[in-house]
This record gives sequence, C-alpha cells and structure tokens, in this order.
Amino acid sequence: MGGIEAYPSNLSPPSLAVVLEQRGSPDEVARVIELSPVEIKENEVCVKMLASPIQPSDINMVQGVYPIEIPFPAVGGREGVGEVYAFGSAVKGLSLGDWVIPMPPSLGTWQTYVVKKESAWHKINKNVPMDLAAVVSVNPLTALLLLDDFAKLNSGDTIVQNGSTSIVGQCIIQLAKLRGVHSINIIRDRAGSDDAKERLKKLGADKVYTESQLQVKDIKSVLGSLPEPALGFNSVSGNSATLVLNFLRQGGTMVTYGGMSRKPITVSTSAFVFKDLTLRGFWLKKMMIPERIQDTKVLVDYLLSLMQVGKLNYELELVPFEKFPMAMDKALGKLGSHPKQILKF
Repeated sequence: MGGIEAYPSNLSPPSLAVVLEQRGSPDEVARVIELSPVEIKENEVCVKMLASPIQPSDINMVQGVYPIEIPFPAVGGREGVGEVYAFGSAVKGLSLGDWVIPMPPSLGTWQTYVVKKESAWHKINKNVPMDLAAVVSVNPLTALLLLDDFAKLNSGDTIVQNGSTSIVGQCIIQLAKLRGVHSINIIRDRAGSDDAKERLKKLGADKVYTESQLQVKDIKSVLGSLPEPALGFNSVSGNSATLVLNFLRQGGTMVTYGGMSRKPITVSTSAFVFKDLTLRGFWLKKMMIPERIQDTKVLVDYLLSLMQVGKLNYELELVPFEKFPMAMDKALGKLGSHPKQILKF
C-alpha cells in the first residue's frame, strides 16, 4: 500500500474525480477530470480513497428518479473506504493511515482525495477486506436492519425474499443463518440460475427457487419441513412480490426496500381479509438521522467484525478507477449481468 505522507501544506493534493455535469444517464453525463487542491480546514480530514462502489441509488440519483437531489455539477458516489492522508490542527480522533468510511454516506467518493469534516468520517478496523468495507454502510446494513426492525425472529423461524443474489440478499442469508433462521430465496429465471442457486446455498440458503418454479397452485408445498415465514423481503416488486406474499403465514409482514422490475405490487383481497398480511416499506436514509447515527455506527462495526473473521462475505468485482466507463456500463447492465462494481483507486 505504500507509506502515508501528509501533503506538505494545508491543501489537499489534486484529485482525479468523476464529475456529473447534469441530470441524465451517468454513462453520458459523467466525465473524469482533475480537480484543483482544496484547503484543509482545522476540523477537516483529507482522505485518500481506496475503493468506492457504484450503487443503483447512485445511478438513480443522476437519472433524477431517486428522492435525493444532486447539486449539479457534482462528484459522484456516496460510499467507500479510504485512508487518512492529512488533517487540520483541531482533529484529535484520527491519525495518518487510519481507515475510514463516510458515515452517514455522503456525496463525493468517486475521486482520489476527499476532504470533509472529521465528524463525517467513521474509523474502521484495517484488517477488514477493503472491497467488503467499501459497501458496508448501505447493503449489509440494510440487510441487518431488515432482519431486526420488523419482526422478532427466533431460531427455527423462516424468512422469504426475492432479489436473493443481490448483496442485500446474500447478507440476509448469512445473517439469518448465524441466528438459526431459515431462508427461502427467490431468483430470476436467467442464464446461470443453477450456478446462482449453488452459490446461495453455500452461503447458507435453505431453499432457492426461480420464479418459474413457484408458478404452482399450492406454493406451500415447496416448504417441506420449514415453518411458514412470518417475514418477507421484496426488492423486485411485480409478480416476484406476489410470490413472497404467497409464502407468508397468517399475520405475516412483507417489507419492500426496492423495485428492480419497475412494476407495481399487486395484492389480492384475500391476502388482506383472510391472511391479515401487513405491507411495510424501508428506506435506509431514514435510519441515518442524527438521533440514530451512533447506534448505526455500532451496527456497522458489528458487520465489519463478521467480515473480518469470514462470517459475512459477498460477490464483488474490483475495477481500476481508470476503467470507470467500463464499470459504469456493467453497473447499468449494458454488458450483461455482473457483480457489483467497486472502483479501486
């Protein structure tokens, strides 16, 4: 990794950055340029970024279909892990070489050097794999809160989810397994689905089905010895959400945190009248309010501790920063299906 040397002034080094010029498709409105050095104020920290993901929410914000406004032009990215490079005279809690993540996530991580107030950074353990740490504050945290905040799950219980190959889905499988909670997982019908099933089972999934396998009259027949799920998670919507609802037991709850199909959720009258199902929504941003941020940091540290000992893992693809255009094309699905793209600086 090389030694860390503070830049010999109160200025950051010049920063190579992905700048988003205006609203639109990020492959069309983003350009990589060099930004001039900026002043490092007494309470600020200059961080040399190590890795930063391209999240669907990053793309949606640029497209203008996500409820967070970007002040264009702006440097993209809201998440990642970096190394403390320099800091102002009033900074007391960080040292050169410390690893930090922005907490809560904030705009500007798709660049080589980022300057923010000390309070914007959360110090983490340097023994955590870099690529896993780069995404800890969104996808794994979402998985943990989904399992914690909507129902009391006991060992032996079952959950059901769609979007199971996503990082959130992979984390839900592993976190549930650690608690003795069974998981039923629904994936899309596409090339490579058999391989995807095996990967999820290796992570601890009890059952994995493609959507077409669940087009049966008695969906409960596929449960086997597993109890009916009390809790379901939906990130796809459309017909896939209906499949999640069909699994739920009397009085069960489905939590929606995404809509990858861009189709609405349709619920039968009988699901409400005879099964008394509850539909809830989840948006991570609401958990990042000042009143909860310290508790959130504790949860992030817990997740990082699991990663450090190999109990929490997920599929990623590291891409050199200079290949950003290719990484964005993959993230947009223009080059087929790929793991989440992580820019490596």
